Amino acid sequence: MPAKPILFYDGQCPLCRREIDHYRKVDKQARIDWQDIFDSNNALARYQLGHTDAMKVIHAVDSAGNLHSGAHAFVVVWQELPGYRHLATLLKKLRLVGLMNRAYHVFARLRFRSRCKQGCELPPR
Repeated sequence: MPAKPILFYDGQCPLCRREIDHYRKVDKQARIDWQDIFDSNNALARYQLGHTDAMKVIHAVDSAGNLHSGAHAFVVVWQELPGYRHLATLLKKLRLVGLMNRAYHVFARLRFRSRCKQGCELPPR
């Protein structure tokens, strides 16, 4: 079980890096373990998560050790970040996370297709 939530992100994707850089600046108390899926020291294998799956959709592990993907992964992170905690709570109370997850998956499919148009550089296994 992780001491704090983990977010797995595609560090070779410029859009993803910009977003994660923003969240990291907000995370002044280092409440999230930010793990680039292309860093050889990541914990993907511990959660039986392959690089391709991690590239297709964002994933997070909550502090209880549960794996989340898509919008649910963002909620795990947002619950820990000042300024985003209220958004996470509101989205859960209004039961909008499912709708947000469907929209995210449309975006993620397009991002992955675009990102891997000329092939994806996956690390050796």
